[in-house]
Amino acid sequence: MSTQRIVVTGIGASSPIGGTAPDSWSALLAGASGARTLEYDWVEKYQLPVTFAAQAAVRPDTVLARPVAKRLDPSSQFALVAAMEAWEDAGSPEVDPDRLGVDFATGIGGLWTLLDAWDTLREKGPRRVLPMTVPMLMPNAAAGNLSLHFGARAYARTVASACASSTESIVNAVEHLRDGLADVVIAGGTESVIHPITISSFASMQALSKRNDDPATASRPASIDRDGFVMGEGAGVLILETEEHAKARGAKIYAAVVGGGVTADSYHITANDPAGTGAARAVRLALESAGASPDDVTHINAHATSTPVGDPNEYVALKTVFGDRIGDIPVSATKASTGHLLGGTGALEAIFTVLALQNRVAPPTINITTQDPEVPFRLSGSPEPLGAGDQLAISNSFGFGGHNAVAAFASV
Repeated sequence: MSTQRIVVTGIGASSPIGGTAPDSWSALLAGASGARTLEYDWVEKYQLPVTFAAQAAVRPDTVLARPVAKRLDPSSQFALVAAMEAWEDAGSPEVDPDRLGVDFATGIGGLWTLLDAWDTLREKGPRRVLPMTVPMLMPNAAAGNLSLHFGARAYARTVASACASSTESIVNAVEHLRDGLADVVIAGGTESVIHPITISSFASMQALSKRNDDPATASRPASIDRDGFVMGEGAGVLILETEEHAKARGAKIYAAVVGGGVTADSYHITANDPAGTGAARAVRLALESAGASPDDVTHINAHATSTPVGDPNEYVALKTVFGDRIGDIPVSATKASTGHLLGGTGALEAIFTVLALQNRVAPPTINITTQDPEVPFRLSGSPEPLGAGDQLAISNSFGFGGHNAVAAFASV
C-alpha cells in the first residue's frame, strides 16, 4: 500500500437537521434538534412505546424525479440525494469510469421495501409483489445505484457493520485509493428504518429514549439523566481522491483523511466491551496509520449515542488511549442534535468532523442537564473554537456485533 495522502473534495448530506450538508452544519452550530413526534397512524395502531424519532428534514422523494424515486427504497433515495450534492460540490470531476469507485454502507438496508412487500403478499397475493422488490431491498442497492448513476466501474462495495458501517466504508475507501484501485471514490452510508418493527425492537431492548413528551431534548449524550438513543435517518457522502488527482484538476480540498482503524470486540452481539479494549485499539490503529500520536489529536466526534451503558464505555476506551489529556480535548456528541442514523451515522459525523477542521470550531453538544461524572468529556453547549495551527481529529463509530471503526482527519 502506498502512503498517498487522501483528501475530501466534496460533501453531501440529507439529515434530520438539514436537507444538505451546509444546512445540516448550520443547524448543528445553532443547537437545533431533529427529533420530533411521529405523525403516522401506525404509531397509535401498534401502541408503540416510543412515539418520536429524528426524521429527515427533507424527504428524498421530493428531491428526486418521481420515476427515479419509485424504483428506489428510501435508503437508496437518501444515498442518491446526498451523493448528487457531494458530486456537484466536488466540481463533478471528470474521471475515467474504470478509476471511479464506490465504498458505501448501510446497517440494515431496504427495510421499508421488504416489509411493504410482505404486507402486499399477505393481503393481495404473490402476483402483486413488485418485480423490483429484491433489487430495492438488498443491502448493496445503494452502492449499486450510485455506481449506475455516476458510471463508477472500478468497483462498488458495501459494508454492513451496523452503526460502524459508514465509518468503515470511509476507512476502506482510503485503503482502496492508496492501493491504486481508483483515483476518486464516492464514500459514505445511508439508513431509513424509522418503522414500527425497529422502534418496537429497540424499545424492547431498552435502547431507545422514551421521552415522548419532549422529543427535542431526548438525545442527551453524557447527561446523567440520559435514557437511550433517538432513531434517525438520512445519508452522508464524501468524495475522496488522492491529493495528486485533486490538485491536478484544481479541486478545492476540505481536509485530509489520514488514517483509519477497524477492530472487533468479540464480546457481545449488542453490548460493547465495558473495558473498551476493541474501541481503544481502533483509535490507536487510526492514529498509527496517520503517523500520529494521541498528543496530536485536537478534536473528537464521539459515537456517544445517549445510552446509559454506551457513553461510559466509550469514555473508558478513550481514557485508555489519551490518559488524563482526554479532559483537554474538545469533544462533540452530535447525535444530541441528529439522533442516531445507524448505518449512515458515521458518514454524517465524518462530514461534521471535516467541517469542524475547516471552520476551526467544535460543534456544540445540546441537551446536557447535568454531565455524568462517569462521562467527563470536555463538552460544550455552544460552538468551541479550535486552534489556529494544524488540527487532527478522529470520528468514532461502534456497532452491534462488536464492530469498531475510527477515521482520522487532518486540516489542510
